[in-house]
Amino acid sequence: MMNGSTILFYTLAALTLTCGVLSIATRHIFRAAIYLLFSLIGIAGIYFWLSYEFIAAVQIVVYVGGIVVLIIFSIFLTHQAGEKLPKQQLNRGIWAMLAVFCGFALTMVQVLQHPFPSGDGLHPVTVRQIGEKMLSTTDGGYALPFEIISMLLLAAMVGCIVIALRSKPETT
Repeated sequence: MMNGSTILFYTLAALTLTCGVLSIATRHIFRAAIYLLFSLIGIAGIYFWLSYEFIAAVQIVVYVGGIVVLIIFSIFLTHQAGEKLPKQQLNRGIWAMLAVFCGFALTMVQVLQHPFPSGDGLHPVTVRQIGEKMLSTTDGGYALPFEIISMLLLAAMVGCIVIALRSKPETT
């Protein structure tokens, strides 16, 4: 018997997977960015469904609000919004599928080997505890990954600026 929570999960999962597949299958670059946007929103919805509000908010702010908006701005600034991407060669598709399979297999091995703790749900993690853990420089703290992510956002922003400032060759 399916209840509302199960239906919501399957709806969010279908949205995420469908938009993820469409984002790599379409040849229109702007549509690919929009499909990526909806896929990331679906992931944030799954985080909200799991009651991980902080991670869902970070997902929306960092990925939806940061990375995807930078991608869309770079598409518009380079005037390539209506152009189609070139059709890929068959051998590249085969190598891409092999890479996807290897990545999926590696992920599944890691998930199956990791001993996940079974929490009782009575002691939820607070935003304060998450913040203290993120900014901690002690063993088990996340200050270094936090700084690496900020450098990733900076690199994405610089990349968008470089792409936007690149001049097109003049046609005569």
